[in-house]
Amino acid sequence: MSNKACDAGRRDFLKAAAAVVTLAPGVTLMSIPAAAAPRPADQPASATQRWGLLVDTTRCTTDCTACVSACRTENGISGHGRPATDPQWIRKIELRNETTGATHSLPMMCQHCANPPCVDVCPTGASFKRADGIVLVDRHTCIGCRYCMMACPYKARSFVHEDVEDQRPDVPRGVGTVEGCNLCVARVDAGGLPACVESCRSNGNGAMLFGDLNDPKSEIAQRVKTYATTQLRADLGLDTGVRYQGI
Repeated sequence: MSNKACDAGRRDFLKAAAAVVTLAPGVTLMSIPAAAAPRPADQPASATQRWGLLVDTTRCTTDCTACVSACRTENGISGHGRPATDPQWIRKIELRNETTGATHSLPMMCQHCANPPCVDVCPTGASFKRADGIVLVDRHTCIGCRYCMMACPYKARSFVHEDVEDQRPDVPRGVGTVEGCNLCVARVDAGGLPACVESCRSNGNGAMLFGDLNDPKSEIAQRVKTYATTQLRADLGLDTGVRYQGI
């Protein structure tokens, strides 16, 4: 065998070895660096997929806001120094167990419910759910009634009170409309990761995992199957796409 062939084989082996992640004794998963292959622009979202997020709260710390900062940068969100009215697509919250006193810091955003109450109450159809589980707002048909904000049990939507400047091409925003986390849908459709997940990996504690909940071979599906995870307000039967581990 030639030296070139040996080098190529060695590189392939190292790539395969680096892709294996050990979660627990006897449990190994393939680590996928990107969400999926890009979705062709002329193809609709498919119900064969269910995009979701898993947050490991044992890794998420109170002092880390990497996900929040990345979201604001990616989506062109800027405040005016008025917390009561400034938009928040993702925010950090603290949960406290009243029995044990244990506290958990975690990011809160649109939970991308399979049965989203925001969609149910929207009078114009501006709030809608794609076939792959991503919940979105069509700014062109949103009339700013804010019914969806009242219906959301996670307080995950914001109303745009003031004119928006320097908008990002992939994320049109406008005064008088409602908005919220869209899982960085343009990135996902291009085969990438949401900005919060990417930043959590590089600038945070690696607490966030994104992937296809419907794919039994995906890392997120394997993690949900292997470890106990929680849906916030599971009693509402919304079947959220965002799950939390460690609470």
